[in-house]
Amino acid sequence: MRADARRNHERLLAAAAAVFTEHAADDVSLEEVARRAGVGIGTLYRHFPTRQALLEAVYKDQAEALHARALELLDSPSPIEALVTWLRAMIEFGATKRSLSKSLMATLGKDSELVSMCSTLIREGATPLLTRAQQAGEVRADTDTTDLLRLSHAIAVACEHASPHADQADRLLSLMFDGLRSSAPGSATPDRLGSKSDV
Repeated sequence: MRADARRNHERLLAAAAAVFTEHAADDVSLEEVARRAGVGIGTLYRHFPTRQALLEAVYKDQAEALHARALELLDSPSPIEALVTWLRAMIEFGATKRSLSKSLMATLGKDSELVSMCSTLIREGATPLLTRAQQAGEVRADTDTTDLLRLSHAIAVACEHASPHADQADRLLSLMFDGLRSSAPGSATPDRLGSKSDV
């Protein structure tokens, strides 16, 4: 791909991701994506012949970016900050993902090669960051990658609703990590707390 064509390709992906975050993917016109990218509709169709091709490309690009970001963060001096930074990016992706998922699942299905590949990329990004934070004693040892991804998904869903807090995602992420942090020896964790009948 020539340099100018590559730049247009990247602009279209970025513009589409932004528009899909703001509106349901099925409601977005491709003309709006082209306008946001600063290119003509003909340029968009040369890169993405169909709406489906654009949806799949955005989904794949976002998953690859998350994986690449995770690899970068493995060199961060603070394992917990690296994990929080990556999860913040994951939550931002969640807004785009929810917009795309309905359209993609209707045509591809949850067991499609694309969806499976993207899920694998995201998990392969999250797992070493989590393991590093656990080895540093900063995150509970009983936390797994599925926990992290489900919690970040829940935050992304929660942030779709109006909130009095402008920093709602960061607030919820902070609360989530209060529960995930390793406790000092002898302190109460959920498995040590008594049931109501014990109180």
